[in-house]
Amino acid sequence: MRTFTCVCGQTLFFENTGCEACGREVCWCPSCRAIAALEARGDGTFACANAGCGAILVKCANYANENVCNRCLPADAVNAGLCDACRFNRTIPDLTIAGNRERWAELEAAKRRLLYTLDFLRLPYGAAADGFSPPLAFDFKADIIPEEGLWRWMGKGERVYTGHADGKITINIREADSVEREKLRVDLGEAHRTLIGHFRHEIGHYYWDLLVRGRCEDDFKALFGDHENPPYQEAMARHYREGPPPDWKDRFVSAYATMHPWEDWAETFALYLDITSVVDTAVNMGLIGPVDFADLLAMVGRYRQLGLVLNELNREMGLIDIVPEVLHAAVVEKLGFVHGLVRQTAAAG
Repeated sequence: MRTFTCVCGQTLFFENTGCEACGREVCWCPSCRAIAALEARGDGTFACANAGCGAILVKCANYANENVCNRCLPADAVNAGLCDACRFNRTIPDLTIAGNRERWAELEAAKRRLLYTLDFLRLPYGAAADGFSPPLAFDFKADIIPEEGLWRWMGKGERVYTGHADGKITINIREADSVEREKLRVDLGEAHRTLIGHFRHEIGHYYWDLLVRGRCEDDFKALFGDHENPPYQEAMARHYREGPPPDWKDRFVSAYATMHPWEDWAETFALYLDITSVVDTAVNMGLIGPVDFADLLAMVGRYRQLGLVLNELNREMGLIDIVPEVLHAAVVEKLGFVHGLVRQTAAAG
C-alpha cells in the first residue's frame, strides 16, 4: 500500500473520503488507480483532479448513499452504480440495527485492502456476471438480538459462520466489533484476529478452488497432506478434541493450520498476503529499499527484519506483536508453493 497526494499537497490515505487540509472530497479513481481529489461538474458527475487523469466519474452508490465506501466508477459504467469492490456483495447487514452501518464500513475497508493486494499480485477474480468460475461473492451477516443489543448464538441453522463455499465468502459482522473480536482472540488463543486476516484466510480457500483443485492436487498433497483423507469434518472434530500436535510451530504457520490441509493452505496463503502487503507498504513508506517481489526469499527476509523492529516497537507500547509468526523452513517451503502458483497465474494472465 502507498500514500497519495491531494491537489493541495496534503497526504491522502487509502481509506480517505476527504482531504483534511483543503476539504475537497476524494475517492479511489479506477482510471489512475489512486486516491484523488474530486472536482464537481454540476451534473452529479465529478472529474478526477489527479494530474494527467481527468476521468469523468460518479460515486459508488455505497459511497453516495451509505457512506461505507470511498470509490468511484466511470460515469458511463453499467453495473448498477456499484464500484469494482462493492459489486461483489451478495448480502449486506441489516441497516435498521444500530451499529451495523459502522460495522459494514469496517468490513468494506478491509475488503478493499484485500482486493488491492490481489490486483497488486495480478491474481484473477470475478463475479457471476463476468462469467467467472467460481464466482467471487461476499455475504456480510449477523446473529444478533437487537432488543438486547447483545451478541448471542442463535438456534441451529441461524448462526452465521465465517467461511467460504464455492466462491462465496461469508463474514459474521460480529468480527467488526473490536471488543467481541478481542474476546474471541483471547478465548481461542490466537496471536491475531483481525478483519483483514479473515478476508485473507477465506480468499485463500477461494484460490485453492481456482489454482489447485483439479490442477496440481498431487503436488499439494505432497507438501500440505492429503485433503481427502481423513475427511474435513473428521479432521475438524479431532482438532477440537485433541488440539494441535506439540511440535506444530516447526511445521505450521498457526495451530489452526494443523486441523486439515485446506486450513494449512488458507493460513499459508493469508501469510503470503500479509508478507506481500507489509513489505510493499514498507517499501512505499521508505522504511526499506526496493524489493524484488519475484524473489520469495527476499520478501521473507525483509518481512523478518521488519518483524524484529516492529514487534519491539509494539512491546514498548504494550501492544501485541505485529509479526507473530516464526517462519521455519517447512513454512517457507509452503510459502514457496503458494508463491509459485501466484507467479505462474500472473504470468499467464
